[in-house]
Amino acid sequence: MAYLIGLVVVGLFFLVLHYFTELTQMQKSVVTGVALFFVLFALAFNTYTDAQRDKMLEVVTKFNQNGTIKCDTLDLNNTNFTLSIGTYTFIGKEKTPFHGQMISVSKCE
Repeated sequence: MAYLIGLVVVGLFFLVLHYFTELTQMQKSVVTGVALFFVLFALAFNTYTDAQRDKMLEVVTKFNQNGTIKCDTLDLNNTNFTLSIGTYTFIGKEKTPFHGQMISVSKCE
């Protein structure tokens, strides 16, 4: 739905740009190119962040299902670490060799 609204806004932008007769054809082309660049950049950024979020949620789901997760050189599981949902960080449990160690979920696979 957001993409449809975005397309409508871009269409209205080009319609308004068409009626500005003080601008030369070259100036209109430059404005159009800049607007297109920003739209494509926003689309690429949105795709990238969606992929990162999906990867992170996959790691959290695997951890919650008692799976073992690889983070850098460590293997994490429910017996040695807890998950802080607010910060998406694994925190070492007391009475384990990993006590107090904090690892971001984004560094895990």
